Amino acid sequence: MTKRVLILGGRGRIGSSVAQDIVAHTEAEVTITGRSPTIKPNDGRLQFLQLDLAEDDKLRTAISNSDVVVHCAGPFHYRDAKVIKYCIEHGVNYLDVSDHRSFTIKALKYHKDAVKSGITAIVNTGIFPGISNSMVRHNIEQFDTAETIHLSYLVAGSGGAGVTVMRTTFLGLQNPFDAWIDGQWQVVKPYTQRETVEFPKPYGRSGVYWFDMPETFTLPKAFPTIKNVITKFGSVPDFYNHLTWIAANIFPKSWIQSKFGVEFLSNVSHKMTDVTDAFSGIGVAVRSEVSGIKDGKNATYCSTLVHNNTAIAAGAGTGSIAQLLLDGYSKPGVYPVEEALPTSLFEQTMHSRKINIDYHWLP
Repeated sequence: MTKRVLILGGRGRIGSSVAQDIVAHTEAEVTITGRSPTIKPNDGRLQFLQLDLAEDDKLRTAISNSDVVVHCAGPFHYRDAKVIKYCIEHGVNYLDVSDHRSFTIKALKYHKDAVKSGITAIVNTGIFPGISNSMVRHNIEQFDTAETIHLSYLVAGSGGAGVTVMRTTFLGLQNPFDAWIDGQWQVVKPYTQRETVEFPKPYGRSGVYWFDMPETFTLPKAFPTIKNVITKFGSVPDFYNHLTWIAANIFPKSWIQSKFGVEFLSNVSHKMTDVTDAFSGIGVAVRSEVSGIKDGKNATYCSTLVHNNTAIAAGAGTGSIAQLLLDGYSKPGVYPVEEALPTSLFEQTMHSRKINIDYHWLP
């Protein structure tokens, strides 16, 4: 029988990229949802369902008629985890593109229920978090004892994503967060401690700043020997970094923490990227650097990825795991990517999508 995939929030840039990846790499029928009517998709395997997540009965019915549910309806900062709950009730596998620890914490609380139900639920899929987490896992597997993870992310312009991603960025500036440093939790302010990092071409040396990501706390849990997890983010062109720094550190907190302030900054930023995308591109770069002990000596291993479209790369990260679930991969419970996906399967799906990751020991 033909498998069915339900993509909540499937009309957005990320959701539509996930849908395109699944259609390209599987035989599944895909239903995308949105809150308002839309033009019917041209592809015969794509269907549209008008659905608001507040419509519980309609949501439950849509989930019960699916084999895999992919939650792309962000921002996730204030989402509850009821979609996972309904998937557990109906025995349906689950993925999401969530990117904030508050949602991840809510989702992971359903782990035991998912184990009992026999469903596989994987959170934080996409490019970062997502592919980046699997890059970290691969790096850690090279060591006798891994100690420090340093993740750096760079997005050019809009990244090919919509205004929702802009909202996610500014929502991430609202509050200090806990980071795992020297084997203990320490409070860090977002968009501080600029660091210049060497990314592959065409980006080269670029500035990145502390940014709150769910892998900041999921990676220490997955890999107990880790003493430091550093997650930093930056933009191209560099003047976006300075504008974001001003928003995080100069603007009144009451303004950046208001819904109006976030909406204003998000929409202005998105309009600016409409202009700058023409020369900056919409690509993404990820650098995962792990340090530790190898053969009794200190060593550092690095993996890097560059893609010319951030949204498509995110779609590949999520779509590849959806493909595995549709093909029968199972690990009952709720997991972040680094705990759910073996490196062998990760490399297999990246190869099939022609996403190249460079791995090398640093001098």
